[in-house]
Amino acid sequence: MIEKKNVIEKEEKAVLVGMVQKDQTEPQLQEYLDELAFLAETAGAKAVKRFTQKLSHPDSRTFVGKGKLEEIREYITGKDINLVIFDDELTGAQINNIEKELNAKTIDRSDLILDIFARRAKTAQARAQVELAQYQYILPRLRGMWKHLERLGGGIGTRGPGETEIETDRRIVRDKISLLRKRLAEIDKQAQTQRKERGEFIRVALVGYTNVGKSTIMNLLSKRDVFAENKLFATLDTTTSKIVLDTTPFLLSDTVGFIRKLPHHLVESFKSTLDEVREADILLHVVDISHAAYEDQLGVVNKTLQELKVHDKPVLTIFNKMDLYEARTFDEWLSDDTRREILEDLRERWNSETNGNAVFISAIERRNLDELRNTILTKVRELYRIRYPYKTDFFY
Repeated sequence: MIEKKNVIEKEEKAVLVGMVQKDQTEPQLQEYLDELAFLAETAGAKAVKRFTQKLSHPDSRTFVGKGKLEEIREYITGKDINLVIFDDELTGAQINNIEKELNAKTIDRSDLILDIFARRAKTAQARAQVELAQYQYILPRLRGMWKHLERLGGGIGTRGPGETEIETDRRIVRDKISLLRKRLAEIDKQAQTQRKERGEFIRVALVGYTNVGKSTIMNLLSKRDVFAENKLFATLDTTTSKIVLDTTPFLLSDTVGFIRKLPHHLVESFKSTLDEVREADILLHVVDISHAAYEDQLGVVNKTLQELKVHDKPVLTIFNKMDLYEARTFDEWLSDDTRREILEDLRERWNSETNGNAVFISAIERRNLDELRNTILTKVRELYRIRYPYKTDFFY
């Protein structure tokens, strides 16, 4: 019988492992490891050391080379370090081989993200979605991770004659996946009914990379207390509120944040949550402009929106955390004219790239929120005029 446990039960010390592969640079890898360290912190672990290696392709047995694995083993031996986190997805056999060599628990980025989701899932829907993703992650890795189970069973009522325990575990996992899919299909039907009952309202959805400030903006626009904190994946469950701006109502939804290398099992199992994005009339793409890799994050979200086939919807790009951007970009010696010129160039660039659909704000400082509200209001009213022209009371 398989017992699932969270990967990280308490704060642990961990080492991170990344590989510079083709079409990638060392600085890019360090950015990815920065994010991996933040993921580890969100899950309750502290990253104390990083190991990197440049290879044309991963080692089929241990992902990194034999020498690098020995280097990691020498570092963690005798220290209070029992967790090794790889930035790339590992096979079950690789995990098994690495753990034998290092005598330390080994997980990959996908497993870490699943652990965070499992900790943060509150509703029955979110818990079922995460559990489905966990079982889908486990299934192809059973043989590599559970070689010790490859023996004849013989227990009464649990397996047939000659069936190995590994085969029994596969059957258990497949049955659980089937059951969870049925449960989520029922929840999805209920959610579709609820969405239909919302009436003829324009629907707006907040999307973006994780930890860019979507929930903070949701709080400011809806005047309600949606959970927000400086950690990855603070929001798993979609929250929808009715917003009224200058007598014009619309529905605003906050959705789960995206991230690079997001396990495809999560995208599949969170289908019903992502339906809020698919059924939205307008997307508010929030970007943390203070992040050093904000353009890469913006690209990850745009790629995910393309995969969801919603990239052709009207999009307003909200560049958030301008206060932190200015603190990171400007030093005390810059003149006011130079600062204004830099900010103007930034606005011109992104207004050009978004066809004028960009707003620059600081949600935490409540800076430029009037422009944000007015821009959203204009877009919502335009859609009402096209879709529901008889609702003239919404326009004035």
